Amino acid sequence: MPRIAEARAGAEPSSPGQRARQLRILRAAAELAAEQDLDRVQMHEVAKAAGVAIGTLYRYFPSKTHLFTAVMAEQIEGFGARLPERGADSSPVDAVFETLASATHNLLRHPTLATAMIQSANSASAATVTDVTRVDIGFRDLMLKAWGVEHPAEQHLTRVRLLTLLWYGVLQSRLNERISAADAESDVRMACELLLAPGPTPLETRSG
Repeated sequence: MPRIAEARAGAEPSSPGQRARQLRILRAAAELAAEQDLDRVQMHEVAKAAGVAIGTLYRYFPSKTHLFTAVMAEQIEGFGARLPERGADSSPVDAVFETLASATHNLLRHPTLATAMIQSANSASAATVTDVTRVDIGFRDLMLKAWGVEHPAEQHLTRVRLLTLLWYGVLQSRLNERISAADAESDVRMACELLLAPGPTPLETRSG
């Protein structure tokens, strides 16, 4: 009988050895999900591939939602660490668009893994799946860095949040083959131009 996941946050590693085991679990999960749909990924297979006991796996990740949300958080942070600095000739809008286009390209290399991560993060509750906050903050910081905003005001955070939500939707439609690659790129480009244009938003203009 499958183990029923508890509604609790996973344990945090408290030593280098525990962190290394956690990373092995995340790598094993990513490799398995790159080969098959999320429903077919079994926790005991992840534990076996990572070389850890099933109890260790469940201590860190009480469910597949916890597990693949953490995989997504690690991938976003890794992507951010590899992201080059914006070139002097690149506009803020172009830099954000290029960042999103690069993230899309990386995710679409392994569609089943991308779907597993997005489904997990979208269904995760921040109260019990703490890594979903890492996902949100990590992606927010990526966008702000590309945009060149070091001290964001509320309007910056709102625009980035809306852009991120729109990008998730476009990516999901691309994964479902509901839109073409060209349309997905065009939609994201337009969203960047509309949401990141200099000056106040239409709502802020009306409020003033």
